[in-house]
Amino acid sequence: MLTPAPVPDLALSVDDAARVLTPDGERVPDATLDPWLGSPDPALLRALYRDMVLTRRVDAEGFALQRQGQLGLWPPCRGQEAVQIGTTHALAAVDMIFPSYRETGVVLARGARPEEFVLAWRGESHTAYDTRRLRMAPMQVIIGAHALHATGYAMGIQRDGADEIAVAYFGDGATSQGDVNEALVFSASYQAPVVFVCSNNQWAISEPVDVQSRVPLAARAPGFGIPSLRVDGNDVLACYAAMRWARERARRGEGPTFLEAVTYRMGPHTTADDPTRYRDAAEVERWERRDPITRFETYLRTQGLLDDDAVAEVAAAADMLAAAVRAACIGAQTRPGVEVLDDVYAEPHSGLAEERREYAAYLAGFAETEESA
Repeated sequence: MLTPAPVPDLALSVDDAARVLTPDGERVPDATLDPWLGSPDPALLRALYRDMVLTRRVDAEGFALQRQGQLGLWPPCRGQEAVQIGTTHALAAVDMIFPSYRETGVVLARGARPEEFVLAWRGESHTAYDTRRLRMAPMQVIIGAHALHATGYAMGIQRDGADEIAVAYFGDGATSQGDVNEALVFSASYQAPVVFVCSNNQWAISEPVDVQSRVPLAARAPGFGIPSLRVDGNDVLACYAAMRWARERARRGEGPTFLEAVTYRMGPHTTADDPTRYRDAAEVERWERRDPITRFETYLRTQGLLDDDAVAEVAAAADMLAAAVRAACIGAQTRPGVEVLDDVYAEPHSGLAEERREYAAYLAGFAETEESA
């Protein structure tokens, strides 16, 4: 009779993840990350702090705009700023990013304009930002689908011989999707230059991560033949160093890498969610003490790289950006509904023209109904 193997203990805490900053902002050594972190330039350190603060402020503004009826939906990212800002700053401008819907910080770090944060969530466009300028695919709402897109793009990089990589961002919930697992299979088989960044924020809507996986998510990737690293997702320097390592592996032709950044979603899954129905306040309070911005600010102050004046200056810049985002949202001109068919194909064709005629007639029917009412 076969005896089942014992189930490995799933450490839901972040204590076993690689880090270089403790929750108290103290610098600690890490043999894996230190070679890739080196001695960061003070300008980079200040930029990491600034971008995290700006991301949190834009996120708060997006949440408020949705509550005020200006946006249809908003996916908050408070608490996940270190993952997004740290990893993005480790990339080159030519690298192609495939984000999920929660990567507000990635959009910011790539240089988004104020309107590019909100107009898609307002329903004004398929994607609010210029994908070519930001080198970033549209935010993907279909869970995990873009992992395949990133893998396919990375295989194209191989064939073109280009000096760039592809990066896919997704949450812990996406690892249960077939698309993500298929992407892991293909990327490993073809040794594609792609990095998978899994922001393990502990909850896939109302389902905790230990229901989805009996082992740490980073432990899954080696089963596909993909090296992985589990890092403290609230440590921006750890996330930066981990991505530098993963990116260099891809550039050297060593194939894909899987990064699990252990973090926490402080707010709801989206503005349509109520996390108080499935999370207890004590859990949230524990993670509040691991806040990524507070941790990094403490470290920068101890290094003499940040003071009260600098903090106030960044806060003012964040308020200015939030005001610009609000103005861009409220001042947006609603486009005619038929324009939803614009930019679907690179070149127009007869089938698209027929769909446009039919949809225009459909929309005209609503106008006739309103006039007769």
